[in-house]
Amino acid sequence: MREGTSADAVEGIIPKFVAEPASAEEVTATLEQAARDRLSVVTRGSGTKLGWGPPLQSIDILLSTARLNKVVAHRHGDLTATIESGATLANVNRELAAHRQWIPLDPYSGDRATIGGIVATNDSGPRRHRYGAPRDLIIGVEFARADGVIARGGGIVVKNVAGYDLPRLMTGSFGCLGVILTATFKLYPLTASSQTLVVDLRDTRQLAALAGSILASHLTPTALEFQTPPLRLLLRFESIDASVQQQSATARQMIDSAGLSARTVTGDDEAELWTRYGAPRAAGAAVKVSAMPTELASTLTLLDRLAAGNYSANGRAGLGVFVLHLDGDAAALEKIVVGLRESLPAGRGSAVVMKGPVDFRKQVDVWGPIGDGLPLMKAVKQRFDPDSLLNRGRGPGGL
Repeated sequence: MREGTSADAVEGIIPKFVAEPASAEEVTATLEQAARDRLSVVTRGSGTKLGWGPPLQSIDILLSTARLNKVVAHRHGDLTATIESGATLANVNRELAAHRQWIPLDPYSGDRATIGGIVATNDSGPRRHRYGAPRDLIIGVEFARADGVIARGGGIVVKNVAGYDLPRLMTGSFGCLGVILTATFKLYPLTASSQTLVVDLRDTRQLAALAGSILASHLTPTALEFQTPPLRLLLRFESIDASVQQQSATARQMIDSAGLSARTVTGDDEAELWTRYGAPRAAGAAVKVSAMPTELASTLTLLDRLAAGNYSANGRAGLGVFVLHLDGDAAALEKIVVGLRESLPAGRGSAVVMKGPVDFRKQVDVWGPIGDGLPLMKAVKQRFDPDSLLNRGRGPGGL
């Protein structure tokens, strides 16, 4: 452990100490010391999500997982792999590709984002439509509790269902329950062919109608995305070439029947399209909005009124989950978020501030209404981290 410097600062806050463990044993030693001295701990992977959640007040120990970066085991015959938390998704998938397998997650900044950070935030991208989020792919986890004790849950094969569902409990916990050491995922075969159809739309009614028709069909796209402005639908198919061609042709017929047209993007152009897709604004705020899929169109119409059209958005057209990108001062941003939450009561939707200016995140409740689950979440936090040392205040509901 060393003293923190300005180079280690997180949003202007310099940690008192920085720990860079290279093994599970070194992680536990750091946490044992933190528990003895009542020092708060903030976990960092590559830092792509350190600006998410409420702003930090102070950092006693910044614990880096950068040196925990190995693929521990690739059981290619079982389509599973166990990976250390500090490994980047891009490096992991390059190694798994030796056996034509991969973890089908594609969050923005996936080239730099670490396995631990992706799991801790349950971060996903366009392929969530087909493969699900980290919560759906993780089957095992090993983590260090606040007192340094190592705990394990789940298994190394997909069929293991014994014990508590610790893997899913850790997923989306924002690191407030433990420091993830390794995660085990079920894998998928790499696809041989890919094709994306881009459909320009006039209004949200067309978006709802076309997305609904695709969802009701036998088509199996890996991504069904919308983006605005300009408003358009992106439909991606990935499989063997014959299947991709057949499904694309069927989708084109549906698009033509709706009085719309689509352009096809393949090869390097397609790779570039999805690499740039969902890029956040350099300034401003990013808000993760969840609505009932059937209410996506009305939610976007509401946004036109609240933000006066000064926004961009992209996300899952079939799931009703999207990222809203906003500009403005803290008061203007808060007005939009509050307006959204009033139209999305707990149980039907949410608007969670992912990132934004510090003054805005100090002014607004980042998480918004949690619902009836908050008392249970607080009880779990008390069980795992009674002194609230891990990522203090950063978890759901300010855990």
